[in-house]
Amino acid sequence: MVSREEIENIALLSKLFVAEEELDGLTKEMDQMIAFADTINQATDAGEEFDNINGLQNAFREDEVVPSYPQSEILKNRDGGVDGFFYVAKHK
Repeated sequence: MVSREEIENIALLSKLFVAEEELDGLTKEMDQMIAFADTINQATDAGEEFDNINGLQNAFREDEVVPSYPQSEILKNRDGGVDGFFYVAKHK
């Protein structure tokens, strides 16, 4: 069980202000969170495999070549580029 003093110490260490009237509620909530975590830690997997529960196998799609815009169309808004490519200035 989490004590009120522990909550005050945690608040102090994390540099959080907790109002006096909030301490009891916060202590109760923190105790419930820790109890929930303890419940999760006690759960077993009962030997079940969870690797592929949906039965999917290689759900990747095949690569597909699709037409693109012509190079001149792509570069026309960039003053034609340099040697057919976008020019990117070098920065030091």
